[in-house]
Amino acid sequence: MQSNSQTIFNPSIVLLQKLRQRLCDPAFLERHRGESKAFTRKRVLTFTVVMLLILQKTVKSQQLHLHEFLDQWSDNGLEDAVSGSAFTRARAKLRHQAYVELNEKVLLPTVYCAENADILRRWRGHRMLGVDSSLLRLPLTTELSTVFGLVECGNQKVKAAVAYPQARISVLYDVLNDIGWDARLAPHKTAETELARQHLAHVLKGDLLLCDRGYAGYFWFALMMSLGVEFVVRCSSGSFGAVQELFRRNEAGVSVEVTLSASSDIREKLCQAGLPLELRVRLVTVRLSTGELEVLATSLLNAQLYPTEEFAMVYHWRWGIETYYGRLKGRLDLENWSGKTEEAIRQDFHAAVFLSNLESVLCQTAQEKLTQETAQRSQPAQINRAVSLHAIKSKIIELLAGTLPVEIILRHVQRLFKANPVSVRPDRKVPRKITQSGQAYHYQRNVKKVVF
Repeated sequence: MQSNSQTIFNPSIVLLQKLRQRLCDPAFLERHRGESKAFTRKRVLTFTVVMLLILQKTVKSQQLHLHEFLDQWSDNGLEDAVSGSAFTRARAKLRHQAYVELNEKVLLPTVYCAENADILRRWRGHRMLGVDSSLLRLPLTTELSTVFGLVECGNQKVKAAVAYPQARISVLYDVLNDIGWDARLAPHKTAETELARQHLAHVLKGDLLLCDRGYAGYFWFALMMSLGVEFVVRCSSGSFGAVQELFRRNEAGVSVEVTLSASSDIREKLCQAGLPLELRVRLVTVRLSTGELEVLATSLLNAQLYPTEEFAMVYHWRWGIETYYGRLKGRLDLENWSGKTEEAIRQDFHAAVFLSNLESVLCQTAQEKLTQETAQRSQPAQINRAVSLHAIKSKIIELLAGTLPVEIILRHVQRLFKANPVSVRPDRKVPRKITQSGQAYHYQRNVKKVVF
């Protein structure tokens, strides 16, 4: 008789098997090489090697990284040495869309397949998607300055003391399952609402979008409702008249339905898009632990199905995308770019998004076991994301291109995940510091240290 472990769908095992198959698929190489003859000659830096090297990005010198990686890649440890310039030339032949395909065509269908439906976390049947943008500092080159635009650092006394290229990123993020669905990289002056509209191509009817006050606009509300997408959006104190009235009342726990009317300056745009000039929404007030009042606008009108007292918890989940950006820019040190061309920047970005998603999937089983083993603790234990990301990077060859069965290497990696867990402190509050752009630039260039 088969054991349960053999019959239960294991997304981690299935995912790793599919990724191994995709990476060695000739059609995959054909789609994502920059020119027809790229990666056809027998070289040390093959298509797969280059992809894994970028995924394993490190703060070590490029030459040291190449030596260590190729020594691990070769069975006998005698692989020919290659130079950093050779790697630079090889990666120029790779298109960043390869990482996008691994995420969108392999990882997401595996995680969100029917067999895995009962494992995925939802709220009242809705997939909870956060949308937000962030800014990235780029290397100072003419190409990147032209493509993404320059930003000047200074203060009230000295202007333009430092100038550097800057990009805006936006990710559609499943906040309950830690999965980035769609990632965009654009010039820093691109509006975050424009990038959010591009994300809508990946949103399904019935999904619920969590957005901060930068997205609280009539057109955005109307667009989401026309697609059958639910939303919870924080409103600023200067937005709609009904919202301003609730701020004046300063009373928590209020839930009212209101009709919003489009302002005259966007009516023509709405008509051209076939969107209504009036909307029925629900406004909910929430009191933060700091005493500050928040007003949330939502398309969830039924107060019985969606109780008012749950909205504080629901909107708090939006913070997951903030910690996600912290993981990309902190743990994965995204701004420590491994190249200085536009293609290299896009490779690093989409590789980091894919790697973070891979870590979220592979950590799932280890986290469940850790939760069971520490159930008696006063504070729940959680996998240390720095440890798990380091483990995946150090074992990237065995995971995605190794010869050992997936089950064996996965068990080994998941044991590493459980080392040095951290305690979850739900009520812990850390004040948010406002850092000047010049200070942040100095920290990122000269002070910040990472481990891999």
